[in-house]
Amino acid sequence: MSSRPLSPDETLASARRTLRTETSALQALEQRLDHAFHDAVRHMLACRGKVVVTGIGKSGHIGRKIAATLASTGTPAFFMHGVEAIHGDLGMLTPHDVVLAISYSGAAQELVTVLSVCKRMAIPIIAITGHPRSELAANADIHLDVHVEHEACPLNLAPTASTTVTMALGDALAVACLEARGFGAEDFALSHPGGALGRRLLTHVRDVMRSGDALPVVHEHTLIPLALEEMSRKGMGMTIVTNPDNHPIGIFTDGDLRRLIIRKGDIRSLTVADGMSHHPKNVVASQLAVEAATLMDTNHLSQVVVVNEHGQLIGALHMHDLMAAKVI
Repeated sequence: MSSRPLSPDETLASARRTLRTETSALQALEQRLDHAFHDAVRHMLACRGKVVVTGIGKSGHIGRKIAATLASTGTPAFFMHGVEAIHGDLGMLTPHDVVLAISYSGAAQELVTVLSVCKRMAIPIIAITGHPRSELAANADIHLDVHVEHEACPLNLAPTASTTVTMALGDALAVACLEARGFGAEDFALSHPGGALGRRLLTHVRDVMRSGDALPVVHEHTLIPLALEEMSRKGMGMTIVTNPDNHPIGIFTDGDLRRLIIRKGDIRSLTVADGMSHHPKNVVASQLAVEAATLMDTNHLSQVVVVNEHGQLIGALHMHDLMAAKVI
């Protein structure tokens, strides 16, 4: 095998041919979808066990991804390798499962063997192949056709467009099931607790807010020098101003201090009521922290007050707290 360096134009032309070929294959799949797709989704939704995805070779790699996508979007699923299946892993199957078998040729003997076992167990079989008349397609309960006219490979040999189409069809099945189940963002976060999405959708204001002795609080008659001491001790760049019923009536920030100095000059005899911002923005402790972040970003705030259901002060949140918790 000999090789030669490609020019930039040749490299880009090759890439564009590949993308055009795969785009055309996806468009053809879109037009070809019929009630078989609906039947497949119906079987997956009715499944009382798990969707068992199986395949070998490139189809196996795609199957692993499809199984992972199904599992993370509300449809319990796992991958069973076709070869391992006929050497003991068929014991994973139960009569309550649905099998999703993937083979572009539809002739993989390992999957045909799996199919025969599923038939004996009365397990519904959804086959994804590129050959509707293949043995796997003909004997499955439902067949989904992923035929492509040409692979992106110029030799028309390496699975390229066909694997792209198969993966996209798996995504379509997962999304259709997701929508039918009413699977929401918080459901998604429960299956992704360790990632950034989990932190964003499972972290509440109460988890990251400052409270108790860490909370800077004064009343409206507090002299500015004393308010500044409170701000310095608590390190939030502000202090909350409350009334006798512990309702926040204002907030005094570093910015309010600068504006007050410009207006009044000597501020030593003034109280925070002379310079505070009235009606501070607030959130409740049960809200998602990401909602508080959105409120702060929209209103260009560095801090926000946290109240209970009665509107009483229970905490405060600084943008730095959200960053430290990796919510933003």
